[in-house]
Amino acid sequence: MTLLFIILALLLDWLLGEPTRRHPLVGFGQLTKNIENRLYNANDGIKKQFIKGLLGWLVLVAPFAFIASCISEIPSLNLIFSVIILYLCIGHRSLYDHVTPIISALKQGDIEQAKTLTSYIVSRDRETLHIPKASIESILENGGDAIFSALFWFIVAGLPGVVIYRLSNTLDAMWGYKTERYLYFGRAAARIDDLMNYIPARLTALSYALVGNIRSGLHCWREQAKQWDSPNAGPVMAAGAGALEIELGGLARYHGVWHDRPTLGLNREANADDIPRALHLVTDSLLLWIAAITVITGISYA
Repeated sequence: MTLLFIILALLLDWLLGEPTRRHPLVGFGQLTKNIENRLYNANDGIKKQFIKGLLGWLVLVAPFAFIASCISEIPSLNLIFSVIILYLCIGHRSLYDHVTPIISALKQGDIEQAKTLTSYIVSRDRETLHIPKASIESILENGGDAIFSALFWFIVAGLPGVVIYRLSNTLDAMWGYKTERYLYFGRAAARIDDLMNYIPARLTALSYALVGNIRSGLHCWREQAKQWDSPNAGPVMAAGAGALEIELGGLARYHGVWHDRPTLGLNREANADDIPRALHLVTDSLLLWIAAITVITGISYA
C-alpha cells in the first residue's frame, strides 16, 4: 500500500501543483508565530530559551502527530489522508514551477527578470546572483528536503512520520537561524531537523550520484561534503555537483555580506543549460526511488 500511496500523491502533486490558497503549512506558520510570541523572552537565559524552544516544538508538533497516528489506525481514513497529506508535503512539481520561468527568461536574454525570479527561491542578494549556480543549488537542496526526506519518513513511519518531518522542517525554516533571537530558542528545532534529515540526505546524495556521473558524484561527496557548514546539505550539494560535473558553492552575498563558501563539484562553471539538467537529475532520482520501492515491496510479498 505504501507504494500505491506514494504514486497517487506524486500524481496529485504533478497534476495540481502546490496549493496557492489555504495551504495547511501557511496556517501552521501562523500558529508557530503565535506560540513563539507567547514563549520567547529576550531576557531569558540561554538554558531557559533552549527549553522554551523545545517546549514550543513539542506543543506544535505533538498534537498533529497524535492525530495522524490515530488516523493511520483507521484503514479507510488512512488511505485518504495519507495520499492527501503526502501530496501536501512533497514538492516535485513546485521545483519545475519555480525554475522553469528562470530558464525561459534566460533563453529570452532577460537577465534582470531571471535574477528577480531566482531571488524568489534563494536568500542571496539579487544584484550579485550567479543565476545558474543559485538555481541549481536550490534545486538540489530542495529536492532532498521537499521530496526525498518526506518520502523516506513516509516509508519508515507512515502518515505520522511524514507529518512530524514536514512540521519539523517548517519549524527549522522559521526558527533554525543563528541570530540573536533564534540562536538558543531555535536550537532544538534546528537539531531535530538535522537529525531527521541525516539518513535521507545521504540517500539523496547516493541517488544523485547513481543517476548522474557516479564516479565524480561519489568522489565529491566523499571529499567535499565535510567542508560545507550544513551536515546534511553538504552531501546532497557535493554529490549533486559531482553528478552534474559542474562547480557549485563559492562566493555569495547574503544581506550585503559576502560569504566565501567552499567550492563543490568539478572545475566547470555552471551555465543556463545545466539548470534543466539539475531538474532531470532530481526526477531521475525520484524514478530510481520508485523502482527501488517497487522491488523491495515485491520481495517483501514474495
